[in-house]
Amino acid sequence: MFQTFSILFFLQRNKASIDGKAPIYLRITVDGKRSQISIKRKIDINKWNNDAGKVTGNSADIRDLNRYLDTIRHKVYKIQHQLQEDDKRITSLIIKNIYLGKEVKHKLLLKIFKNHNEQVEKLVGKDFASGTAERYRTAKKHLESFIKLEYEVDDIPVKDVDYKFISSFEYYLKTERNCAHNTAIKYITNFKKIMRIAYANDWIVKDPFFNWKAKLKVVDREFLSEDEVQKIIELNTSIKRIDQVKDIFIFSCFTGLAYVDVKKLSASDIVIGIDRQRWIKTKRAKTDTRSNIPLLPTAEAILDKYAALPTNLSEDKVLPVLSNQKMNAYLKEIADLCGIEKNLTFHLARHTFATTITLTNGVPIESVSKMLGHKSLKTTQHYAKILDRKVSDDMKKLRERYKINVPDLREDVS
Repeated sequence: MFQTFSILFFLQRNKASIDGKAPIYLRITVDGKRSQISIKRKIDINKWNNDAGKVTGNSADIRDLNRYLDTIRHKVYKIQHQLQEDDKRITSLIIKNIYLGKEVKHKLLLKIFKNHNEQVEKLVGKDFASGTAERYRTAKKHLESFIKLEYEVDDIPVKDVDYKFISSFEYYLKTERNCAHNTAIKYITNFKKIMRIAYANDWIVKDPFFNWKAKLKVVDREFLSEDEVQKIIELNTSIKRIDQVKDIFIFSCFTGLAYVDVKKLSASDIVIGIDRQRWIKTKRAKTDTRSNIPLLPTAEAILDKYAALPTNLSEDKVLPVLSNQKMNAYLKEIADLCGIEKNLTFHLARHTFATTITLTNGVPIESVSKMLGHKSLKTTQHYAKILDRKVSDDMKKLRERYKINVPDLREDVS
């Protein structure tokens, strides 16, 4: 890639001494970015030729100084030429450090990752969601295990990461860690950000992800049918924890709120909307986008039920939400009690709201997208594709049914 490169000798006139002598500096410029070096020489300001970048005069001392400047110029050009020949990254700072003989300290990959994650942790609730911080922690943990297994060391220089390293890490995630394709790609994407930081800071010569392309596979997310939702609503149990989890799950089915958003939902998030009915107006923890959701009667009934019960809720919270792990464990019990064979997790409620509760009942996709707090309509359109798949599957069954005892309606026209 073509780069602009120049060097210039100049006087630092503001540092001139009482006798009128100023220090000579070398300025290296690459693509408009400058680095400066003091050559440890001074000269009378009146003897300096700005245009030539040399000292005017013919004395032995002046000739020696000009030869010294030429030697420096030659060395710097040689460094730039060698970097170019080796196809290495060229910056004014790199050339300056090589000229000064400074040892290039190679940054360590996991140390960079650690520093990045510490910064993310401090910005949770401001620029990042807690879930994002957790994914970066997990990605670093997997990378650390991979390096120990593959290289038998605790860390490696970031400059050693190449395309082969990335491909091997992806293979490790899918085999040793048993990650699904999309999960593996997301961890590698977290890792990719670390390499971009390294590249931006000139810690690596080129971005190893330049030729790496990965595409997430489209996954048809499961959702509950209207009959399955009704089975859960009608589940009658005397076990308090089961009844509580059932209510909160159904509340999410009729609001589309994700687990973390239901958990943080407070009374101040319940407002009177433009239609004089109760609405939920809150920001999604994951994306910091606003969700505006009119409350349906089923969701209102659940809120009213827990408003009337004595609870130990703190911070103005409206529902007694357990940990995500416990919620999902109890949902497995609910699935068994209701005879539902699907993998019942809390996030399935959000998919159910998008499909069975809203889109299936004719709610425009733009409105559904706004209620779900999606940043892009494309995210919501995936649910419409799921419904198309369901229509196709249903019609396939109908076709099979009507294949039976179909009379031959063709007539002999000959």
